[in-house]
Amino acid sequence: MRRREALLTAAGLFGMAPATAKAALDVPALPEDKLFSRDPESYWLKLRREQFLLPEGRAFLNVGSLGVAAKPALAATFNYLTQSASLEGLTSDGLPRWGGEPFDDWRQELADFVGCKKDELALTRNTTEGMNTICQGLDLKAGDEVLLTDQEHPGGTFPWIQKQARFGVQVRTVPIAIPPKSPAEITDRVISAIGPRTRIISFSGITTTTGLVTPIREICQAARAKGVLTLIDGAHMNGQVPVNLHELGCDFFAGSPHKWMFTPCGCGLLYIREEHLDKLWVHTATFNWDKYDLKAARFMMVGTNNRAIFEGHMAALRFLKQIGPDRVYGRIHQLARGVRERVAKLPQLELLTPDDDRLYAGMVTFQFKGVDTKPLYELARKRGIWLAGAERLRISTHIHTRPADLDAFFQAMHDSIGIG
Repeated sequence: MRRREALLTAAGLFGMAPATAKAALDVPALPEDKLFSRDPESYWLKLRREQFLLPEGRAFLNVGSLGVAAKPALAATFNYLTQSASLEGLTSDGLPRWGGEPFDDWRQELADFVGCKKDELALTRNTTEGMNTICQGLDLKAGDEVLLTDQEHPGGTFPWIQKQARFGVQVRTVPIAIPPKSPAEITDRVISAIGPRTRIISFSGITTTTGLVTPIREICQAARAKGVLTLIDGAHMNGQVPVNLHELGCDFFAGSPHKWMFTPCGCGLLYIREEHLDKLWVHTATFNWDKYDLKAARFMMVGTNNRAIFEGHMAALRFLKQIGPDRVYGRIHQLARGVRERVAKLPQLELLTPDDDRLYAGMVTFQFKGVDTKPLYELARKRGIWLAGAERLRISTHIHTRPADLDAFFQAMHDSIGIG
């Protein structure tokens, strides 16, 4: 399937005439702030209806796996694909692709949002690519040690496992309690595991396993004091919680805005602290691989790519800023807190999400005690409820999540397995 067809299929627009598809992506103005002040729930319902393509009958509770692109992001992506297919609006020496441009203006806008310098930020395709860029770019020798936690995503674990297999680097895993009692407990466990051969700690800012928000700043400060580098798997952070990279104090950060920041699939970002830019080998070598004055843009030179995705990335960022990041983060956590409170009342369920608001944002995870959950997932599919899990279930909430979506989940759990 061609890229444009794939995009339209993902948006639910494949099969429409081009004019009809374009009309479906017409983006109205955001609901007025006075509606939010007067009736917040009506504001969020109107925003969902007008700014997303989610059908009324679908309850999407799995943003943690892959988010939903907002209409402005889809429209920007679709429009660029359409223009590039016809060469409309392109100069005679322009090309409808991304393959070597540093996109300084875009990186500056994104850097301002995530709290770093433009020259420390590269546009990538996902967190896994960023994690591999750092892992493969660092000169580590046999016997050097990498610390991971036992709650890392495969994209944050297996780059180091491969490096261990190839070069004799030692990978050691630090267990984190589920759930932990406090941020200090997590920090103490990680920092106390540092040994004389430890060179880097690679850990998640928000874990994919349970949605735990880790104390990044405290871990990074303590590691730096011991001369140890830090790499943050930030796949779940951009769009779910505030991020200021300089304040966090990490050396490296890889993110996937296509989870929580409304972008099309295939959008990523990579932060490299300025002092490390000249010390890393590029992950993919092509022209300018050794042009160090490009700074972080050197790590964007990976060959031809799809610029339309990054048009959507920037439209999504502006959409988030227009709504108001704090408003978004607050809504995400408000809904998640409600889920946690409802789960806590059900004795058949064991919460894996702490009751400390500092330790979770938009994901609540729990497990079932001696219950066959297959009927729940079968009924959820029939009722259009999207979930993530098996014996352990993770609910993700976002601004397009309706209270009725959560009610539908708890009703399905009651109807299928008699809980609730």
